[in-house]
Amino acid sequence: MDKILISLAAARVNAKMTQEDAAKKLKVGKRTIINWEKGISVPSFADINMLSQIYNIPVDNIFLPKKST
Repeated sequence: MDKILISLAAARVNAKMTQEDAAKKLKVGKRTIINWEKGISVPSFADINMLSQIYNIPVDNIFLPKKST
């Protein structure tokens, strides 16, 4: 079976969370969540693990957009 990749924004919405909710749980600013979702910056491995937990999806299913240049 193929793995389904889920964007950070879709995973957050699926978890019924706002960007502010996610930021509070991760102890980062709302702008950080926005930047991750837009591919402006990339979360650390530790943050990806936390995102996986709070969004209740496997790490392998998280799709990170390419970092903007």
